Amino acid sequence: MTTTITSRIERRPFASLGAANHGWLNAHHHFSFADYHDEERMNWGAIRVWNDDEIAPRSGFPPHPHRDMEIITYVRTGAITHKDSLGNQGRTGAGDVQVMSAGAGIRHAEYNLEDETTTLFQIWIMPRAGGGQPSWGAKPFPKGDRAGKLIVLASGHDADKDALRIRADARLLGGTVKAGDSVTYDSGEGRHLYLVPATGRIDIDGTVFEARDGAAIIGGAPLTITALEDAEIILVDSI
Repeated sequence: MTTTITSRIERRPFASLGAANHGWLNAHHHFSFADYHDEERMNWGAIRVWNDDEIAPRSGFPPHPHRDMEIITYVRTGAITHKDSLGNQGRTGAGDVQVMSAGAGIRHAEYNLEDETTTLFQIWIMPRAGGGQPSWGAKPFPKGDRAGKLIVLASGHDADKDALRIRADARLLGGTVKAGDSVTYDSGEGRHLYLVPATGRIDIDGTVFEARDGAAIIGGAPLTITALEDAEIILVDSI
């Protein structure tokens, strides 16, 4: 399947993503990751990884290290349980978000302890600077609060007081849009936006995206996002 590119919007169909099915984990990669390598999809601005993961019940990622990366998990269905070397532990359910600043180094494990498959987006964003004390946090974001609009879920900007904190020049936004309705989003010139409809079919300024397609967008002009079906939208705006 070919990639569709307009003047500032590139459609990356779900079928074109890197993929690896490990049995317990069925992963699709919007950017080069693990054994999937594509020179054209190394990063998008400060966004380094966007994985679309399906994790089987009672399975998950055993303890492993990270450093110098901001790691955001957006849970779509089910739940993920986190445990790390700082003593943090928590369960993040569908629609909610957790963030981990790996800083100078941290070990963590992520398990689906549920009796159903968990689906999530795991997004890695390069920090403003390396090192520093690692940290973890999670927060519920009721979908009713973002009906018909995009709200900031995680941010490296002080103005976004209700969002989870990350140490990057970036924002993660989410919203739900009813079929036939639209939302708009404006960003600064030269910003790198990456948008994925977790569910539903959408139109972005005349380009149609199916559920779980990626949209790589150069900022600088308002976007109009129209839901052709009821849709759940996740967007990252980075340097």
